[in-house]
Amino acid sequence: MRLSYPFFIALRYSKSRKKNRGVSFNTVISIGGVALGVMALIIVLSVMSGFHEDLQRKILGVNTHIIVLNYEGKMINYRELADTIKAMPHVTAVSPFVLGQTMASRQKKAQGIYLRGVLPSLEQTTTDIGKYVKKGSVNALNDVENGIVVGKELASNLELSLNDDINIISPMGDIGPLGMLPKARKFKVVAIFEVGMFEYDANLAMVSMESAQKFFDVGDAASGIEVKIDDIYKASDVRAYINKSLGYPYYARDWMQMNRNLFSALRLEKFAMFVILTLIVLVAAFNIISTLIMNVMEKQREIAILKTMGATNSGIMWIFMIQGLFIGLAGTVIGLAGGSITCFLLDSYEIIKLPADVYYLSHLPVKVKLLDFMLVAASALTISFLSTIYPAYQAARLNPIEPLRYE
Repeated sequence: MRLSYPFFIALRYSKSRKKNRGVSFNTVISIGGVALGVMALIIVLSVMSGFHEDLQRKILGVNTHIIVLNYEGKMINYRELADTIKAMPHVTAVSPFVLGQTMASRQKKAQGIYLRGVLPSLEQTTTDIGKYVKKGSVNALNDVENGIVVGKELASNLELSLNDDINIISPMGDIGPLGMLPKARKFKVVAIFEVGMFEYDANLAMVSMESAQKFFDVGDAASGIEVKIDDIYKASDVRAYINKSLGYPYYARDWMQMNRNLFSALRLEKFAMFVILTLIVLVAAFNIISTLIMNVMEKQREIAILKTMGATNSGIMWIFMIQGLFIGLAGTVIGLAGGSITCFLLDSYEIIKLPADVYYLSHLPVKVKLLDFMLVAASALTISFLSTIYPAYQAARLNPIEPLRYE
C-alpha cells in the first residue's frame, strides 16, 4: 500500500495539466530520446554480430574446427592416428592433409599460394569447401590426374578458367650440379571456389593428397589431420583432450586460436561501438533529469500538500524515481521494438546493398542476439534510474512551508 500512492501520483505527474492532452510534451521527448538510443544500440550491435557470424562462417568453410600437427613436420602413421582421433568424444569427422607453400604461374604472371593436398570425400566432411565451388567440382580431383581447385581471385589474377593449365613451382626441388633446382609441375583446373575472403580466394589451391605427396616428395605421409566436432564452441576443450591423449610429438590447434587476433579485434570493435552509442542513452538521461527537475519546480505546491498530509521524504523520492523509471521503461520498450523491426527488415529485404566486389557481401548482414537485447535493456534502465536520483532528492528535501506561505 505504501508504494501504491507514489506509483499513481508518478503516473499523474507524467501527464500534462491541460485536459485531453495525454502525456506531457517533455515526457514524450524524454521517452523518444531513450527509444532512439536503444534502437541505435540494437541495430549496430546486431550488424556487428552479423559481420562476426559471416566471417566465422567463411573461416570455418575453408578451415576445420581443429587441426592436429606434428613437431617433426610430417606424420607417417596418419591413418592410425586419424582412427584414434575419430573415436574421441565430440569428434564427428577427420581428414588428413598435406600442406606446403608454392608459387602458381601462367604465362608471364605468378603468385605465391598455399597448396593443400586433400582426400576430396573426407575433406567435404570436415569443411564446407564444396558449398563454395562456383564452377566444376571438388570430386573431380579423383578423376583428373594432376587436377587442381583454385580460388576465384587466383583464377582472376592468372586469367584462369576451367580446364586451363597452371604451373605449380616449389622452391624445394632436387639438388643438381648447380645447386637446388625448383620443382615444377603442370596441373589442370577442375574447379573454382569463392569463399568471400580475399585471403582464401587468392592464396589457396587444392589438389589430391596423392598429387601433393608426390609433388612435395614426402612419401606416404601427411602434414596434419583436420578434425570436425559437434560443437564449435567446445573446440578448446576437445583440443586440450587431444593434446593430453596423444602427447608429444603431436599438438592440436583450434579455430579460435588460429584466428584469435581477428576475432579479438571484432569483439573490441563491438565493445567500442556499444560504449560510444551508450552516450546517446546518456544524452537521453539528461532529458529525463531536466524533465524531472521542471516537474519538481512545477509541483512544489502539490509536494508541500503531500508532506503536510503525512508523506515521507522517501515517499516523495519514490514518486519522481518511478516517474523517471517509467520514462526509461517506455523508451526502452519502444526502442527494442523499433530495433527488432528494423533488423528484421534489413535482414529479410536486404534494404542496404553493399558492393560485392569490395566487401564480398551483397547486403548488410544482421544477426539478432538475445544477449544483446538484454544488455541494452539493462543498460538503458540502469542509466534512466540513476538519472532520477538527483531530482527526486531535491523534491524530497523541499520545505513545505515555502510553497504554502502565501496560500
